[in-house]
Amino acid sequence: MTTMVRLQVAVDTPQHAGLSGALDYLSEHPLSPGTLVRAPLGRRDLLGIVWSQGAGALAESELRPLTAVLGELPPLDDAWRALVDFASGYYQRGLGELALAVLPPELHKLDGGQLAARLRKLHKAMALPPDAVAEVAPAPSEAQAAVLDQLAQAPPAVPVLLHGITGSGKTEIYLHAAARALDAGRQALVLVPEINLTPQLEARFAARFTGRRIVSLHSGLTPAQRLRSWLAAHLGLADLVLGTRMAVFAPMPRLGLIVVDEEHDPSYKQQEGARYSARDLAVYRARLQDARVLLGSATPSLESWQRANEGRYLRLSLPARIGGASLPRVRLVDMNQQPKGQGAGTALSPPLIEAIRQRIARGEQSLVFLNRRGYAPVLHCADCGWKSGCPHCSAWRVFHKLDRTLRCHHCGFTERVPRACPDCGNLDIAPIGRGTERLEEQIAQLLAGDDGRPPRIARIDADSTRLKGSLEAQLGAVHAGEVDVLVGTQMITKGHDFRRITLVAAVNPDSALFSSDFRAPERLFALLMQAGGRAGRSTDHAQQSEMWVQSWHPQHPLYAALRQHDFAAFAASQLKEREAAGLPPFAHLAMLRADAKQAEAAQAFLQAAAELAANLPGAESVSVYAPVPLPVARVAGVERMQMMVESAARPALQRFLSQWVPALHELRRSPRHRVLRWAIDVDPLSI
Repeated sequence: MTTMVRLQVAVDTPQHAGLSGALDYLSEHPLSPGTLVRAPLGRRDLLGIVWSQGAGALAESELRPLTAVLGELPPLDDAWRALVDFASGYYQRGLGELALAVLPPELHKLDGGQLAARLRKLHKAMALPPDAVAEVAPAPSEAQAAVLDQLAQAPPAVPVLLHGITGSGKTEIYLHAAARALDAGRQALVLVPEINLTPQLEARFAARFTGRRIVSLHSGLTPAQRLRSWLAAHLGLADLVLGTRMAVFAPMPRLGLIVVDEEHDPSYKQQEGARYSARDLAVYRARLQDARVLLGSATPSLESWQRANEGRYLRLSLPARIGGASLPRVRLVDMNQQPKGQGAGTALSPPLIEAIRQRIARGEQSLVFLNRRGYAPVLHCADCGWKSGCPHCSAWRVFHKLDRTLRCHHCGFTERVPRACPDCGNLDIAPIGRGTERLEEQIAQLLAGDDGRPPRIARIDADSTRLKGSLEAQLGAVHAGEVDVLVGTQMITKGHDFRRITLVAAVNPDSALFSSDFRAPERLFALLMQAGGRAGRSTDHAQQSEMWVQSWHPQHPLYAALRQHDFAAFAASQLKEREAAGLPPFAHLAMLRADAKQAEAAQAFLQAAAELAANLPGAESVSVYAPVPLPVARVAGVERMQMMVESAARPALQRFLSQWVPALHELRRSPRHRVLRWAIDVDPLSI
């Protein structure tokens, strides 16, 4: 009779089951930890990962055998499993849930034979000889050479924060650091915040590292492409992996460098499921694999800046643009001083209109950005006060003029624009506020020439780039000089190297100055600095490049720091405020969120959770605040509430959460607290 081996296997158990660790199974043979297997769970047959050998509490007679072993693939290594173990514990998610969620979806569907066929195809594709000559690296500037020398001398264990203003050549530092890692026989991982930045960065790396294997990992790939990239990374065939936040979990056995570009960007924080921060996990992973981690930004997160202040990170600076180009001059337009008469309802002030007109006459380009897409936030009836609210959410539906629809950007509910006010029948319903679509229309009218012809305008936002290839086509037109004015949301302010843009205008940035979210000023400053960095990137135009900011509060300290391009001064003032208020990075937060059909049910669950918290060991080291609705409290007919937990010490918060979360699973199972769902968000980005 064959003696069966007991194994602990990570499988994706339902969160509501409260099974957070690996489950016990039987195997005919010993299997190395990290081996992929297929395991039965209930009536389903799931992909699983052998986590360890050994026995759990159940008797052998109660255990089920594995159904298959995917031995064609090498086991996931110890460092990868340690990363997942840490992320699972820190972000309070089930081990199997996280471990299986970060594998390519296609891998879940394949049997051993299909996997072997994919591997043969991959090896064949990766064996193709390179057919181009590698680009010769330009000689680094004096500042870049100094940074590279400091980087070479710094111990790999110390995370590096590269603070370089826009256009200072941070990408060149990444390329040199990657070259060093590859020459040492290691792999490099480069993380970017947005999918639309991946192709242009990939082109830079491909030109420099011809003959090296480069793959991308992001949600814009087909399932087959994503699996192929993942396999190439795991097998060590890929030298370089470029990707968005998901790529932080790419298994890379020879990892020697992790670059996190625009490390301050909120896109690195996952917003559903396991709410992990890819930037923070990159720092932890580098320590696990004895790799260098390089965090780059013109406006670092205040958490990273403070760690550099404390000496935990090494801060390196690139304070000037390549080629001696100057940063754009910042001009503040005091909207209180602008004419209130005819034409005052337009988004652009008269001086700004004139400045853009001059740029068009000189054959230069301007960029105007507004943080709203759509035509206008709300349709409004002046007679009875009706507004275009969403029946399923506590939010407004946005008027989209192109297809004459009202669309909710939270739940997606869309209807045709009514001919008359639904409440009183008034035919005169009009948009209030403005969005990118309406801004585009106004600019066309305001800047029309003497012959009535409007300037060439391109609008780039989530609506205009929905179709595959449309973003690339529009960016191509901008680069080719076929556009006079580029209008869009913040997606056009990140990373793009527009050589002809000499004027950037922020139309209405003030709302973030008085937000209930304590991180809003930090985000606004980063956005404005990034946006300004799109102007004057060519030395030919740098001297006349300008950033215009229209504000009703031009005396605000944030704008004073922006005028001087002084991030250090802005960071110092913000950190002083945060320390006085006991906010991150001087405190550590977790947010418990609950969704229910009625707000009362969500609130009752959170209040019961607070009562549970008060009786747990270590409760004295945390503060639990009262439940409050989210800023958009109702989405798709579901009421959403949240409750904040705060501690002065991260370990104390983690010890508390590790006891509280199992108790919350029990609470959710009680008949009195049938909320639809609940979730813990550790280190939440928005409050």
